[in-house]
Amino acid sequence: QVQLVESGGGLVQAGGSLRLSCAASGLTFRRYTMGWFRQAPGKEREFVAAITWSTGSTYYPDSAKGRFTISRDNGKNTVYLQMDSLKLDDTAIYYCAVQNRLGSLSATGNYDYWGQGTQVTVSS
Repeated sequence: QVQLVESGGGLVQAGGSLRLSCAASGLTFRRYTMGWFRQAPGKEREFVAAITWSTGSTYYPDSAKGRFTISRDNGKNTVYLQMDSLKLDDTAIYYCAVQNRLGSLSATGNYDYWGQGTQVTVSS
C-alpha cells in the first residue's frame, strides 16, 4: 500500500522560506517520478514541481521557477520542496504525488497516489 506523508508546512511571512518533505512508503521510490501540487481555496489543484526518477531532471511552472527547488533522496524515500521568496499567492495546501501514468508531468490525472497535504500560509 502506497503512503505519502507530507510535512513542513506552516505560517511564514512574505519573502520567507519553507522546506516541505514527503516521505513515501509501499513503493520502489527510486523508480518513480515525483511531483508537488498545490490547491488554494476555490481553485483547482495546480502543478508546482516534478523530479524524474531516471535522471533527476526537474520541472517547474513559471510561477515557481527561480523560487522553488524540488529534490529527492532515494535512500530516504523522500522528496523535498524548498520554497524561497514566498508570496501571498503561494498560500495553499501542498500535496506530493507519485506519477504512475505516462504523459505530462503537470497533469494531475497522471498521478495515482497522493499525500494528505500540508498547509502553507504566507502572511503579509
